Amino acid sequence: MKKILVGLSGGVDSAVSAYLLQKEGYDVTAGFMINYMADDNSCPTKQDIQEAKKVAEYLGINFFTFDYQKEYWNKIVEYIFEGYKQGFTPNPDILCNTEIKFKLFLQEALNLGFDGIATGHYANILEIENNKKQKKYKLLKGKDAIKDQSYFLAGLEQWQLSKAIFPIGNLQKSQVRKFAKDIGLPNANRKDSQGLCFIGKVDMKDFLKKKLPVQKGITLDTNGNKIGQHDGAWFFTIGQRRGIGVSGPNPLYIVNKDINNNIITVGEEKDLNLFSKELLVDNCHYLSDKLNFPQKGFGRIRHGQTLQKCIIYDLGKNKVKVIFEKEQRAIASGQTFAFYQGDELVFSAIIV
Repeated sequence: MKKILVGLSGGVDSAVSAYLLQKEGYDVTAGFMINYMADDNSCPTKQDIQEAKKVAEYLGINFFTFDYQKEYWNKIVEYIFEGYKQGFTPNPDILCNTEIKFKLFLQEALNLGFDGIATGHYANILEIENNKKQKKYKLLKGKDAIKDQSYFLAGLEQWQLSKAIFPIGNLQKSQVRKFAKDIGLPNANRKDSQGLCFIGKVDMKDFLKKKLPVQKGITLDTNGNKIGQHDGAWFFTIGQRRGIGVSGPNPLYIVNKDINNNIITVGEEKDLNLFSKELLVDNCHYLSDKLNFPQKGFGRIRHGQTLQKCIIYDLGKNKVKVIFEKEQRAIASGQTFAFYQGDELVFSAIIV
Protein backbone atom coordinates (compact mmCIF):
# COMPACT_ATOMS: atom_id res chain seq x y z
CA MET A 1 0.00 0.00 0.00
CA LYS A 2 1.42 3.36 -1.02
CA LYS A 3 1.59 6.13 1.57
CA ILE A 4 0.38 9.41 0.10
CA LEU A 5 0.34 12.87 1.65
CA VAL A 6 -2.61 14.77 0.19
CA GLY A 7 -2.36 18.55 0.01
CA LEU A 8 -5.71 19.31 1.63
CA SER A 9 -6.61 22.95 0.99
CA GLY A 10 -10.09 23.19 2.47
CA GLY A 11 -11.64 23.10 -0.99
CA VAL A 12 -13.79 20.40 -2.53
CA ASP A 13 -11.26 19.29 -5.18
CA SER A 14 -8.56 18.21 -2.73
CA ALA A 15 -11.19 16.70 -0.41
CA VAL A 16 -12.55 14.46 -3.16
CA SER A 17 -8.98 13.61 -4.17
CA ALA A 18 -8.30 12.33 -0.66
CA TYR A 19 -11.52 10.33 -0.67
CA LEU A 20 -10.79 8.70 -4.04
CA LEU A 21 -7.28 7.68 -2.98
CA GLN A 22 -8.63 6.25 0.25
CA LYS A 23 -11.22 4.30 -1.73
CA GLU A 24 -8.48 2.90 -3.99
CA GLY A 25 -6.62 1.53 -0.99
CA TYR A 26 -3.91 4.13 -0.46
CA ASP A 27 -2.67 4.95 3.02
CA VAL A 28 -3.76 8.60 3.05
CA THR A 29 -2.65 11.44 5.32
CA ALA A 30 -3.74 15.06 4.99
CA GLY A 31 -1.28 17.96 4.93
CA PHE A 32 -2.25 21.63 4.93
CA MET A 33 0.32 24.15 3.68
CA ILE A 34 0.31 27.46 5.55
CA ASN A 35 1.82 29.80 2.97
CA TYR A 36 0.47 33.12 4.18
CA MET A 37 -1.36 34.21 7.30
CA ALA A 38 -2.78 37.74 7.40
CA ASP A 39 -3.73 39.59 10.58
CA ASP A 40 -6.93 40.94 9.03
CA ASN A 41 -9.84 39.21 7.28
CA SER A 42 -8.37 39.60 3.77
CA CYS A 43 -6.87 36.10 3.74
CA PRO A 44 -9.00 32.98 4.30
CA THR A 45 -6.17 30.75 5.58
CA LYS A 46 -7.58 30.26 9.07
CA GLN A 47 -10.98 29.32 7.69
CA ASP A 48 -9.34 27.00 5.14
CA ILE A 49 -7.51 25.17 7.93
CA GLN A 50 -10.75 24.56 9.80
CA GLU A 51 -12.48 23.30 6.65
CA ALA A 52 -9.56 20.98 5.88
CA LYS A 53 -9.62 19.63 9.46
CA LYS A 54 -13.33 18.86 9.12
CA VAL A 55 -12.69 16.91 5.91
CA ALA A 56 -9.80 14.95 7.45
CA GLU A 57 -11.90 14.11 10.51
CA TYR A 58 -14.83 13.05 8.32
CA LEU A 59 -12.58 10.76 6.26
CA GLY A 60 -10.85 9.44 9.37
CA ILE A 61 -7.33 10.42 8.29
CA ASN A 62 -4.52 12.13 10.16
CA PHE A 63 -4.11 15.87 9.63
CA PHE A 64 -0.90 17.91 9.82
CA THR A 65 0.04 21.48 8.98
CA PHE A 66 3.24 22.56 7.22
CA ASP A 67 4.38 26.13 7.77
CA TYR A 68 6.04 27.62 4.66
CA GLN A 69 5.30 31.29 5.33
CA LYS A 70 8.94 32.38 5.31
CA GLU A 71 9.76 30.46 2.13
CA TYR A 72 6.57 31.64 0.44
CA TRP A 73 7.35 35.27 1.19
CA ASN A 74 10.95 35.00 -0.02
CA LYS A 75 10.23 32.99 -3.17
CA ILE A 76 6.75 34.11 -4.23
CA VAL A 77 5.74 37.42 -2.68
CA GLU A 78 9.10 39.10 -3.24
CA TYR A 79 9.02 37.78 -6.81
CA ILE A 80 5.69 39.56 -7.35
CA PHE A 81 6.97 42.87 -5.99
CA GLU A 82 10.14 42.69 -8.07
CA GLY A 83 8.22 41.70 -11.19
CA TYR A 84 5.81 44.62 -11.05
CA LYS A 85 8.67 46.98 -10.15
CA GLN A 86 10.51 45.98 -13.33
CA GLY A 87 7.39 46.32 -15.45
CA PHE A 88 6.41 42.73 -16.12
CA THR A 89 3.45 40.72 -14.86
CA PRO A 90 4.64 37.70 -12.85
CA ASN A 91 2.76 34.41 -12.55
CA PRO A 92 3.01 33.44 -8.87
CA ASP A 93 0.61 30.48 -9.20
CA ILE A 94 3.04 28.56 -11.41
CA LEU A 95 6.02 29.47 -9.24
CA CYS A 96 4.13 28.41 -6.11
CA ASN A 97 3.50 24.97 -7.57
CA THR A 98 7.10 24.62 -8.74
CA GLU A 99 8.82 25.89 -5.61
CA ILE A 100 6.41 25.28 -2.73
CA LYS A 101 3.84 22.54 -3.35
CA PHE A 102 5.93 20.27 -5.55
CA LYS A 103 9.31 21.03 -4.02
CA LEU A 104 9.20 21.93 -0.32
CA PHE A 105 6.00 20.04 0.44
CA LEU A 106 6.95 17.09 -1.77
CA GLN A 107 10.48 16.84 -0.40
CA GLU A 108 9.24 17.00 3.18
CA ALA A 109 6.69 14.28 2.41
CA LEU A 110 9.42 12.04 1.03
CA ASN A 111 11.63 12.74 4.06
CA LEU A 112 8.74 11.71 6.32
CA GLY A 113 8.44 8.35 4.58
CA PHE A 114 5.60 9.05 2.15
CA ASP A 115 5.82 7.66 -1.37
CA GLY A 116 4.48 10.83 -2.93
CA ILE A 117 1.89 13.60 -2.75
CA ALA A 118 -1.52 14.18 -4.27
CA THR A 119 -3.35 17.42 -5.03
CA GLY A 120 -6.72 18.41 -6.42
CA HIS A 121 -5.40 19.68 -9.75
CA TYR A 122 -7.35 19.03 -12.94
CA ALA A 123 -4.45 17.46 -14.82
CA ASN A 124 -3.06 14.00 -15.55
CA ILE A 125 0.30 12.23 -15.49
CA LEU A 126 1.15 9.40 -17.87
CA GLU A 127 4.03 7.06 -17.05
CA ILE A 128 5.83 5.52 -20.04
CA GLU A 129 9.09 3.67 -20.75
CA ASN A 130 11.53 4.69 -23.48
CA ASN A 131 13.67 2.33 -25.56
CA LYS A 132 16.22 2.13 -22.76
CA LYS A 133 13.56 0.98 -20.28
CA GLN A 134 13.80 4.32 -18.53
CA LYS A 135 10.59 5.70 -17.05
CA LYS A 136 9.32 9.01 -18.34
CA TYR A 137 6.39 11.07 -17.13
CA LYS A 138 4.12 13.15 -19.33
CA LEU A 139 1.99 16.00 -18.02
CA LEU A 140 -1.40 15.88 -19.72
CA LYS A 141 -4.39 18.21 -19.75
CA GLY A 142 -7.29 17.54 -17.40
CA LYS A 143 -10.39 15.92 -18.89
CA ASP A 144 -12.50 18.96 -18.00
CA ALA A 145 -11.45 21.46 -20.68
CA ILE A 146 -12.78 24.41 -18.70
CA LYS A 147 -11.12 23.46 -15.40
CA ASP A 148 -7.88 22.12 -16.92
CA GLN A 149 -5.01 23.26 -14.65
CA SER A 150 -2.04 21.80 -16.49
CA TYR A 151 -0.92 25.36 -17.28
CA PHE A 152 -0.30 25.99 -13.58
CA LEU A 153 2.02 22.96 -13.52
CA ALA A 154 4.13 24.08 -16.49
CA GLY A 155 7.29 24.44 -14.38
CA LEU A 156 7.40 20.90 -13.01
CA GLU A 157 10.29 18.52 -13.61
CA GLN A 158 10.44 14.76 -14.09
CA TRP A 159 11.23 13.95 -10.46
CA GLN A 160 8.23 16.00 -9.33
CA LEU A 161 5.87 14.37 -11.82
CA SER A 162 7.14 10.94 -10.78
CA LYS A 163 6.03 11.52 -7.18
CA ALA A 164 2.69 13.24 -7.81
CA ILE A 165 -0.88 12.00 -8.22
CA PHE A 166 -3.88 13.96 -9.54
CA PRO A 167 -6.89 11.81 -8.58
CA ILE A 168 -9.54 14.03 -10.22
CA GLY A 169 -7.69 14.64 -13.47
CA ASN A 170 -10.09 12.45 -15.44
CA LEU A 171 -13.24 13.92 -13.90
CA GLN A 172 -15.46 16.84 -14.77
CA LYS A 173 -15.97 19.47 -12.10
CA SER A 174 -19.66 18.53 -11.99
CA GLN A 175 -18.67 14.94 -11.17
CA VAL A 176 -16.39 16.13 -8.37
CA ARG A 177 -19.21 18.18 -6.85
CA LYS A 178 -21.55 15.20 -7.13
CA PHE A 179 -19.00 12.93 -5.42
CA ALA A 180 -18.65 15.42 -2.59
CA LYS A 181 -22.41 15.63 -2.05
CA ASP A 182 -23.05 11.91 -2.44
CA ILE A 183 -20.49 10.96 0.20
CA GLY A 184 -21.49 13.83 2.48
CA LEU A 185 -18.23 15.78 2.61
CA PRO A 186 -18.61 18.73 5.01
CA ASN A 187 -17.33 21.20 2.40
CA ALA A 188 -19.36 19.81 -0.53
CA ASN A 189 -21.04 23.15 -1.23
CA ARG A 190 -18.05 25.40 -0.57
CA LYS A 191 -17.24 27.81 -3.38
CA ASP A 192 -13.95 27.49 -5.25
CA SER A 193 -11.19 29.83 -4.08
CA GLN A 194 -10.27 32.65 -6.41
CA GLY A 195 -6.76 34.00 -6.78
CA LEU A 196 -3.88 33.87 -4.36
CA CYS A 197 -4.45 33.65 -0.64
CA PHE A 198 -2.21 36.53 0.31
CA ILE A 199 -4.18 38.90 -1.90
CA GLY A 200 -7.54 37.55 -0.77
CA LYS A 201 -10.12 40.32 -0.83
CA VAL A 202 -7.43 42.99 -1.22
CA ASP A 203 -6.99 44.79 -4.54
CA MET A 204 -3.66 43.95 -6.21
CA LYS A 205 -2.75 47.63 -6.44
CA ASP A 206 -3.34 48.11 -2.70
CA PHE A 207 -1.21 45.07 -1.98
CA LEU A 208 1.66 46.30 -4.16
CA LYS A 209 1.61 49.66 -2.36
CA LYS A 210 3.03 47.87 0.67
CA LYS A 211 6.43 47.95 -1.05
CA LEU A 212 6.06 49.99 -4.24
CA PRO A 213 5.58 53.75 -3.71
CA VAL A 214 2.99 55.89 -5.43
CA GLN A 215 4.63 57.87 -8.24
CA LYS A 216 2.33 60.14 -10.21
CA GLY A 217 2.65 59.74 -13.97
CA ILE A 218 0.75 60.64 -17.12
CA THR A 219 -1.78 58.57 -19.04
CA LEU A 220 -1.79 58.83 -22.84
CA ASP A 221 -4.21 57.71 -25.52
CA THR A 222 -2.94 55.85 -28.59
CA ASN A 223 -2.42 59.17 -30.41
CA GLY A 224 -0.05 60.38 -27.72
CA ASN A 225 -2.48 62.83 -26.13
CA LYS A 226 -2.44 63.27 -22.36
CA ILE A 227 -5.82 62.21 -20.98
CA GLY A 228 -5.14 61.69 -17.30
CA GLN A 229 -2.69 60.65 -14.62
CA HIS A 230 -1.99 57.55 -12.56
CA ASP A 231 -0.23 56.43 -9.37
CA GLY A 232 2.60 54.49 -10.99
CA ALA A 233 3.08 52.50 -14.20
CA TRP A 234 4.23 49.47 -12.23
CA PHE A 235 0.75 49.00 -10.75
CA PHE A 236 -0.73 48.05 -14.14
CA THR A 237 -0.60 45.13 -16.56
CA ILE A 238 -1.13 44.97 -20.32
CA GLY A 239 -4.79 44.40 -21.16
CA GLN A 240 -6.02 45.63 -17.77
CA ARG A 241 -9.43 47.27 -17.93
CA ARG A 242 -10.52 48.06 -14.39
CA GLY A 243 -8.95 50.71 -12.20
CA ILE A 244 -7.07 52.57 -14.94
CA GLY A 245 -8.46 55.96 -13.93
CA VAL A 246 -9.87 57.10 -17.29
CA SER A 247 -12.97 56.25 -19.28
CA GLY A 248 -14.41 56.73 -22.75
CA PRO A 249 -17.46 55.96 -24.89
CA ASN A 250 -16.08 52.40 -25.22
CA PRO A 251 -14.17 50.33 -22.63
CA LEU A 252 -10.49 51.26 -22.35
CA TYR A 253 -7.53 48.97 -21.66
CA ILE A 254 -3.84 49.32 -20.89
CA VAL A 255 -2.11 48.81 -24.25
CA ASN A 256 1.40 49.91 -23.28
CA LYS A 257 3.40 50.94 -20.23
CA ASP A 258 6.75 52.65 -19.93
CA ILE A 259 8.24 51.93 -16.52
CA ASN A 260 11.35 54.09 -17.01
CA ASN A 261 9.31 57.21 -17.85
CA ASN A 262 6.30 56.22 -15.71
CA ILE A 263 3.81 56.49 -18.60
CA ILE A 264 0.85 54.27 -19.44
CA THR A 265 -1.04 54.23 -22.73
CA VAL A 266 -4.68 53.23 -22.98
CA GLY A 267 -6.83 52.33 -25.96
CA GLU A 268 -9.86 50.37 -27.05
CA GLU A 269 -9.79 46.62 -27.51
CA LYS A 270 -9.68 46.99 -31.27
CA ASP A 271 -6.36 48.82 -31.06
CA LEU A 272 -3.61 46.84 -32.74
CA ASN A 273 -1.29 47.67 -29.83
CA LEU A 274 -3.23 45.10 -27.84
CA PHE A 275 -2.81 42.24 -30.31
CA SER A 276 0.12 40.36 -31.80
CA LYS A 277 0.85 37.08 -33.58
CA GLU A 278 4.40 36.85 -32.27
CA LEU A 279 6.18 36.73 -28.95
CA LEU A 280 9.62 35.93 -27.58
CA VAL A 281 10.30 33.76 -24.55
CA ASP A 282 13.33 32.87 -22.46
CA ASN A 283 14.07 30.71 -19.40
CA CYS A 284 13.00 27.71 -21.47
CA HIS A 285 11.85 24.62 -19.58
CA TYR A 286 11.32 21.13 -21.04
CA LEU A 287 9.04 18.92 -18.97
CA SER A 288 10.53 15.77 -20.48
CA ASP A 289 12.84 15.53 -23.49
CA LYS A 290 14.26 18.54 -25.30
CA LEU A 291 12.63 19.44 -28.59
CA ASN A 292 14.09 19.62 -32.06
CA PHE A 293 13.06 22.94 -33.58
CA PRO A 294 10.96 24.16 -35.26
CA GLN A 295 7.91 22.51 -33.71
CA LYS A 296 4.21 22.80 -34.49
CA GLY A 297 1.66 22.58 -31.70
CA PHE A 298 -0.68 24.60 -29.56
CA GLY A 299 0.14 27.31 -27.04
CA ARG A 300 -1.51 29.38 -24.38
CA ILE A 301 -0.34 32.55 -22.68
CA ARG A 302 -2.67 32.43 -19.69
CA HIS A 303 -4.70 29.93 -17.68
CA GLY A 304 -8.09 29.14 -19.15
CA GLN A 305 -7.21 30.34 -22.65
CA THR A 306 -8.32 28.11 -25.51
CA LEU A 307 -5.26 26.45 -27.02
CA GLN A 308 -3.96 28.36 -30.04
CA LYS A 309 -2.18 26.93 -33.09
CA CYS A 310 1.45 28.05 -33.22
CA ILE A 311 4.98 27.22 -34.34
CA ILE A 312 8.02 27.68 -32.10
CA TYR A 313 11.54 28.44 -33.38
CA ASP A 314 14.84 28.19 -31.53
CA LEU A 315 16.78 31.48 -31.52
CA GLY A 316 19.68 30.15 -29.46
CA LYS A 317 20.90 31.29 -26.05
CA ASN A 318 17.81 29.76 -24.41
CA LYS A 319 15.42 32.01 -26.36
CA VAL A 320 12.50 30.85 -28.48
CA LYS A 321 10.24 32.70 -30.92
CA VAL A 322 6.54 31.83 -31.02
CA ILE A 323 4.37 32.58 -34.05
CA PHE A 324 0.64 32.07 -33.63
CA GLU A 325 -1.81 31.39 -36.44
CA LYS A 326 -4.12 34.08 -35.03
CA GLU A 327 -3.44 37.33 -33.20
CA GLN A 328 -3.31 37.04 -29.42
CA ARG A 329 -4.81 39.56 -27.05
CA ALA A 330 -2.83 41.28 -24.30
CA ILE A 331 0.47 39.41 -24.33
CA ALA A 332 2.10 40.34 -21.02
CA SER A 333 5.82 40.16 -20.25
CA GLY A 334 6.54 37.93 -17.27
CA GLN A 335 3.65 35.56 -17.91
CA THR A 336 4.25 31.92 -18.83
CA PHE A 337 3.89 30.53 -22.33
CA ALA A 338 2.91 26.84 -22.32
CA PHE A 339 3.32 24.67 -25.42
CA TYR A 340 1.25 21.53 -26.01
CA GLN A 341 1.43 18.69 -28.51
CA GLY A 342 -1.77 16.70 -28.39
CA ASP A 343 -2.82 16.55 -24.74
CA GLU A 344 0.75 16.82 -23.46
CA LEU A 345 2.36 19.97 -22.09
CA VAL A 346 5.93 19.60 -23.34
CA PHE A 347 7.54 23.02 -22.99
CA SER A 348 7.18 26.29 -21.11
CA ALA A 349 9.01 29.59 -20.95
CA ILE A 350 8.67 33.17 -19.73
CA ILE A 351 7.36 35.84 -22.09
CA VAL A 352 9.83 38.72 -22.55
